[in-house]
Amino acid sequence: MLNVEYKAELREPELARAALERIGAEHEATLRQIDTYYHVPTGRLKKRDVPGRPSEYIVYERADRPSPKLSKFSLLDTSAFQERYGQRPLPVLVVVEKSRELLLLGDVRIHLDDVKDLGRFLEIEALVSPRQHVAQCHSIVAHLREKLGPTIGEPISSSYMDLMLAERETSEHT
Repeated sequence: MLNVEYKAELREPELARAALERIGAEHEATLRQIDTYYHVPTGRLKKRDVPGRPSEYIVYERADRPSPKLSKFSLLDTSAFQERYGQRPLPVLVVVEKSRELLLLGDVRIHLDDVKDLGRFLEIEALVSPRQHVAQCHSIVAHLREKLGPTIGEPISSSYMDLMLAERETSEHT
C-alpha cells in the first residue's frame, strides 16, 4: 500500500482540531498507542499495541525529508509477522508511547499526536488508491497544510523512532 505523509510540530492542537472540523474532518477515536521499533536490515518495522486490539506490525519505507513524502507500507498480523521474520525476538531500537487523536476526512487520516518525551505533532496520511492517485494525495496534503496555517510549526523529516533515538543520544552526551 502507498500513502503520502506529512508530519509537523503541532503548535495549537485545539485550533487545529477546530480548523479540521470546519472542513469536514470527523473525530474517529482517541487512542493510546505503544509503538515498538525493531532493528531490521531494510526499511522500518514497528509493532503497534493499542489496548483492546490485537497487536499490528507495520513495515514501511519512506524518505526522510520535511516535505510530504511517499510511503510504502504493509500491515501484518502476528502470524504474518512470524512467517516473515521468524519466531526469535528481534532487537528493539526504541519504544514510543503516544496519545493519538484520529480524525478522518474521506481517505485521509489526520493524527494529532502527543508523544511522550517528544511533544505534540500533526501527521497527515493521504491513502493512494485507484480513486486517488499520488498527485491528488499531494494536493490534498497541501490543501490541509494551508487550512491549518499557523496551528502547525516546523515540518518533521523523520519518524518518531528517529526523534527518540536522537533525544536518547543527546541525553547520554549531557
